[in-house]
Amino acid sequence: MIENVAAAFALFASVDNVLAIFVGVLIGTIVGAIPGMTVTMGVALALPFTFAMQPVTGILLLLGVYKGGLYGGSITAILINTPGTPPAACTALDGYPLAQQGNSRKALDMALYSSCIADFISNLSLILLAGFLAALALKFGPPEFFTLIVFSLTIIAGVSGDRLAKGLISACLGLILATIGLDIIYGTNRFVFGEPELMAGLNFIPVLIGLFAIPIVLDQYWTGVTAAGQSNALNRVGVTMAEFKRSFKSIIRGSLIGVGLGAIPGIGGAPAAFLSYSEARRTSKNGDNFGKGELEGVAAAEAGNNGVAGATMIPLLALGVPGDVITAVILGAFMIHGLRPGPFLFEQNIDMIYALFMGIMLSSIFLFVVGKVAIRFLSRISQIPNSVLLPCVLVLCTFGGYAVNNSMFDILVMFLIGALGFLMLRLKLPAAPFLIAFVLGPLLEDNFRQALLIGKGDPMIFFRSAICIIFWILTAVSLVFIAKRGIQDSRLVESLARKK
Repeated sequence: MIENVAAAFALFASVDNVLAIFVGVLIGTIVGAIPGMTVTMGVALALPFTFAMQPVTGILLLLGVYKGGLYGGSITAILINTPGTPPAACTALDGYPLAQQGNSRKALDMALYSSCIADFISNLSLILLAGFLAALALKFGPPEFFTLIVFSLTIIAGVSGDRLAKGLISACLGLILATIGLDIIYGTNRFVFGEPELMAGLNFIPVLIGLFAIPIVLDQYWTGVTAAGQSNALNRVGVTMAEFKRSFKSIIRGSLIGVGLGAIPGIGGAPAAFLSYSEARRTSKNGDNFGKGELEGVAAAEAGNNGVAGATMIPLLALGVPGDVITAVILGAFMIHGLRPGPFLFEQNIDMIYALFMGIMLSSIFLFVVGKVAIRFLSRISQIPNSVLLPCVLVLCTFGGYAVNNSMFDILVMFLIGALGFLMLRLKLPAAPFLIAFVLGPLLEDNFRQALLIGKGDPMIFFRSAICIIFWILTAVSLVFIAKRGIQDSRLVESLARKK
């Protein structure tokens, strides 16, 4: 063991490896902050540069891009309500209201601190729990995924605030749009209307940008607010120790949620961020302030998002199964260098595995350093006059919508969703339930139908394992808490009405 660690340190301890991690985190942060330039795209673009590198160096470069990109998406989500990455949409729920209140520095600081802590915990879980969590992930089939997603959908009530009916309407709109495209079970068209571009469904990035960024731009022009952004001017006061301590519990819980979901192939950062956010809102003393500018909401969202980073490497390294699209690209890097992740990799290349672990832990430190610099420079965005900023945001959105597939159709989708988002904004329909339903809806349907096919139509398939039963219990408990809070809110409104 000691000999292996010593050999791994000798393999890792080079300027090339350290520089690769730092450059990767820097590139990832920049890419993540650009709407439309997804982390997957950043890792894929960096992949060719690793061909001439040593295996450890090349893989560490890609891991740096991955980790930097997960954090970078929160920067524009907070400053201009334009999430750079899909999971950052959850960060925008409280981050952007904080920026409008003049607390953008606090929001950016909290996002950075929670991201670094969650990343560190996720890396530690990769090193210590790879075997256990990989074995747990293997126990998830369609019934387990379905019950997990049913539990996750209780988030909709949590992010609807005191407008549950409007939140459900918004969620229904998201579910309807999520059904567009080919039915994966029978291959039939749904709501395609003869348009071939719709057969693949609506691309997530144009929908994301259209839902969050375009409505803000339209609303600013609609209301005539084009002066310098006094509402979101940069506040130089960062997060205080008291504020950090108040959010620390949510950061740890969100990190563990991210680790748990990240170890399950196919889940990704967005569901982890929203589940972490929902649990923080449910247990927080300031739950009613979530969605209005609550630091704890930013902390929970970023912790859940970044908690998946190291955990997605668990099934990749332990089983050879990529945890998400990004680790699928990283799997390609392994194979290009003649390496096949899985149990044999631990037997034949344990020195390299330990060297990767060392680099992964170092990436958390570099993420903090790069994040601090990014906050100092990129936070100045909030000081740009809206008359200049809004056209730039619109151009950036158009670029982001086009860059995903180089398709003008995606730009059309983005603006149509933007118009829908603007209408929802004027009608006070919350955007978060729409996004959650759009993300989780297809997963819910696909796993529901696959489970019924496996069980030959027997609904008891959804109670086949302890995992299913646990998630059903958690769903019931969550619904009880939601109903209890709804009753308390209605009684409070009645008592206030009587006093008047």
